[in-house]
Amino acid sequence: MPPPALPLHSGAIDPLRHEARPLKPALDFLERRPRLAAGLAAILAGAAAACGFQPLAFWPLTLLGVAVLAELVVRAPGWRRAFLIGWCFGLGHFTLGNNWIATAFTYQASMPAWLGMIAVFLLSLYLAIYTGLAALGGWLVLRLDGSGKRSGPGAFLLLALAFAPAWIVSEWLRAWVFTGFAWNPLGIALLGGYQSQGLAMAVPWIGTYGLSGLLVLIACLPGLFWRLSRASAGFARWIWPLPALAAFAALAALMILPDRWAARSEGAVRYTLVQPDIRQEFIDDPRYYEGNFVKLAKLSLPRSPGETRVVFWPESGLGDYIRDGYPPFLYRMYTYAGDPVLARERIGRVIGPYAVLMTGAVDLVLKDEEGIAARNSVSMIDGDGNLLASYSKAHLVPYGEYLALRWLLEPLGATRLVPGAMDFWPGPGPRSFDMGRWGKVGVQICYEIIFSGQVVDPHVRPDYIFNPSNDGWFGRWGPPQHLAQARLRAIEEGLPVMRSTTTGISAVIDADGLVRAHVPWHQSGRLDGRIPPPREATPFAIFGNLLPLALAVAFWIVALSVIALRRRGR
Repeated sequence: MPPPALPLHSGAIDPLRHEARPLKPALDFLERRPRLAAGLAAILAGAAAACGFQPLAFWPLTLLGVAVLAELVVRAPGWRRAFLIGWCFGLGHFTLGNNWIATAFTYQASMPAWLGMIAVFLLSLYLAIYTGLAALGGWLVLRLDGSGKRSGPGAFLLLALAFAPAWIVSEWLRAWVFTGFAWNPLGIALLGGYQSQGLAMAVPWIGTYGLSGLLVLIACLPGLFWRLSRASAGFARWIWPLPALAAFAALAALMILPDRWAARSEGAVRYTLVQPDIRQEFIDDPRYYEGNFVKLAKLSLPRSPGETRVVFWPESGLGDYIRDGYPPFLYRMYTYAGDPVLARERIGRVIGPYAVLMTGAVDLVLKDEEGIAARNSVSMIDGDGNLLASYSKAHLVPYGEYLALRWLLEPLGATRLVPGAMDFWPGPGPRSFDMGRWGKVGVQICYEIIFSGQVVDPHVRPDYIFNPSNDGWFGRWGPPQHLAQARLRAIEEGLPVMRSTTTGISAVIDADGLVRAHVPWHQSGRLDGRIPPPREATPFAIFGNLLPLALAVAFWIVALSVIALRRRGR
């Protein structure tokens, strides 16, 4: 016979309790320190929310992370705790989401690579202020209710209505304070795959920041319906979760299913879009300039004689100085045959007499024949080697293209994150160029494309946007995140985006934000076809970020109305 089972109080080991013993001290420690527990939970929630961004694209984790944040904020006993919870969320969120920035330090020999993650962490300390302000904004409106009851469905509905607009405003502020860093707005997690808009189909009417507010509102639904279920009795207790499940199923369908109703019409302008796969370690080395040019040239030759087309080359791909007027020694050092005219003419021979090339190039700012600054430019060259037009990047990358506070930081050993000691100077802002039979083109160089409402010439609406980029120092996470943001600009403005990069991901994006064709990361290749046509100007193209800000005001009005109704009912 088997021995009789011993009672638990007899000293026998309970396997479940035995396994839990290692965790018990930690759990007891956190239980005695609720502030620390809430902060750690917020950091983990923020990191989970960042998993909804590319390349992971686990968008349900974004909803889960924001839902946890809302629960922590509604339980916060004071405004300081609410702000700190939001700040801790942002710390985890931006540290994981912006990890690609650390890769830049591996291409700058004057700074050790281990500084990369420290720089990401320090940047996150600042960016987290905006998520802290969003949490504080939601909590303060909840405080206006004055009931003191935070556990009921009414209070949580009020938080949701206040939290969403606070997030909209905080992201808008993040995009322009101290020149702005608008990378990875929260709503980008709701952008579907290459052939789907997802919930970003609402962007033409509410903008990217409005989409972020909508995500916050959706993330609050489970908490709201759970509270409604607890407050109900009988069969109604089981009914309330169903709307949340239905909303999640509908959102999943939008995110996964191809966008069947989007137009797939072709435009009139033929294009060749080139991705040479020039790695970052070779792009700034003069020994490789000629080989890099040969890569570009081989991928750009016309398929048939007399082909009329526009050829797109990436940012940083061309080592030549192609503008006239520099001292001769500069051309001898960097330009083919020591002459910018010959350099442009050989480009003309590559693309053919009926084509025009748009390429990233560097223009110098000289004083007494000494370079004092540079401009990150796109130059337009025809088949005869004529320089037709030029655009200079306006929204420069802090610490990438210029060293902010150089007078203070350079003596301390700081430098730019990519090679080069000369700062870039900004251009005048978005411009459209009428290229005749090649259409009206707007140019946004690399980082500029991430700024919602700041990518199109307000006076002349282009037919398409050219977005050359060098993502070679963005690591593995940066390029797909950059592409996703370019897709949002296409949806907002109703304009196709032609995106040529050095190492990927290059793509042809239509006016619905769908990727018609692309060259994958770290592959060389070319794309040929016709540039997709533009749509009529969207509401966002007309009103810009007034739309998401108006949406935020509308949310706050509803929240204040709910407060008035709750007070009247007491």
